[in-house]
Amino acid sequence: MSRPMKHFRLTALAAALIASGNLFAADFPATPPAPGPAPTLSVPTPSSQTLANGLQVISVRRAGLPLVTAQLVVRSGGEMDPPTLAGLADLTANLLTKGAAGKTAPQIAAAAEALGGSLGASAGWDESAVGITVTTPKVPQALQLLSEVVRQPDFSEAELKRSKAQALDDLHLMLSRPTTLASFAASRGVYGDGAYGHSRSGTPGSIPRITRASVQQLHAALYRPDNAMLILTGDITPAQAQQLAQASFGDWARPATPLPARPTGSHAGRLPAVLLIDQHGAGQAGVVAAHPAPSRADRGYYVGTVANAVLGGSYSARLNEEIRIKRGLSYGANSRLMPLHDAGMWLAAAQTKNPSAPQVVELMLGEFKRLGGTRVSADELAARKATLIGGYGRSLETTAGLANEVGDLAVYGVPLDEIGKYIAQVQAVTPKQIEKYADKYLTADAGTVVVVGDASKFAAEIRKTHPQAVLLESTALDLDSPTLQPGSAAK
Repeated sequence: MSRPMKHFRLTALAAALIASGNLFAADFPATPPAPGPAPTLSVPTPSSQTLANGLQVISVRRAGLPLVTAQLVVRSGGEMDPPTLAGLADLTANLLTKGAAGKTAPQIAAAAEALGGSLGASAGWDESAVGITVTTPKVPQALQLLSEVVRQPDFSEAELKRSKAQALDDLHLMLSRPTTLASFAASRGVYGDGAYGHSRSGTPGSIPRITRASVQQLHAALYRPDNAMLILTGDITPAQAQQLAQASFGDWARPATPLPARPTGSHAGRLPAVLLIDQHGAGQAGVVAAHPAPSRADRGYYVGTVANAVLGGSYSARLNEEIRIKRGLSYGANSRLMPLHDAGMWLAAAQTKNPSAPQVVELMLGEFKRLGGTRVSADELAARKATLIGGYGRSLETTAGLANEVGDLAVYGVPLDEIGKYIAQVQAVTPKQIEKYADKYLTADAGTVVVVGDASKFAAEIRKTHPQAVLLESTALDLDSPTLQPGSAAK
């Protein structure tokens, strides 16, 4: 169903209800109510201790509900994938729960279920993690299970083969989606052959090259106590956290060899400013625009966070307002600001009909320019701040959400007491700061625009405005190359 028809039917239904007396017109205010006052959050300052082997133990006590979330976080992720082995860190993390310490994958799942929880493992950029949430009396057993899967994984050939097959299936599905492929290409445009430029999930070329030996080697190099932290949030005191950590991880030996050096997160991209990828027969087009952004340590982090909220961080933000709500060109347009360890990316995306792609490109670029060239109004800014603050408050409602927020701070070396300062930092952002930030990081000459879809329906029109746009065939892409074309060295 198209959006205009859906809107018509809802309007007709509302009119019928009003006419019948079951609903009053006053129930549909012309404008939404003004945001209320910002809530106050009471978040205890996290406690941090370090065991003799270098493992950092972070705990946040939340009494009143007998639940504890335990997360073992390694300070390394997809950025550590070796050249030609994109997806190795992700595959390694996923295999942790597929067999360890003599237990099979079903036995590990059953052990977690017997504790009332489930183990989840994954790798992102700059971190890999395994976590579980259990009732307070079950924490010792949960930590023992965490210790086994992190320290004694089997990495069996059978499970590796199964996981590689699943990863390839997932990749083929993701890369068939125009917006996903466009987002991957745009990342190459921002990060080039830097550590964040490749696909963290791997590529159809890299996954088959991953062997059991390469998985074991990555695990041995990165999964070590002096490169890890144990986060415990919920009904637990700092003293209990240290005691439990010592019991389960105190004998985890620190290797004598130094940690591998972190690769540089960003190099100059080598893609054209406007890239068109022909996915012949695609029903829709994915439009993505990406710009370099600062790292998480940047002093303007909160300014960027609020600026992104104005641009495309919610349903009512500018991109969705212009592209979906006003014109019905997409089911959703959004933006994300992704500040990582030593580089960042600001990315906007929308999926639309193929013939509408040129219009969406110009609308997107126009919103970039507007954000960096005019001041945000007080009412709009207040609404976007309220959305951010409400979302942050909800993220802290569960012990797992609290652990995630604390973990992000710790991974990026941000003082842990920042967890209680979010609201004040967001509220302090001014329209002038947003305009200055957007002008600096959304300049047209520094970005990469990628459109993926049936190029026969949009390429000629886009080239009228962007004559230097380059067209590539999706079937001929080399996803391991920083130029996306065969013949270029990977990463």
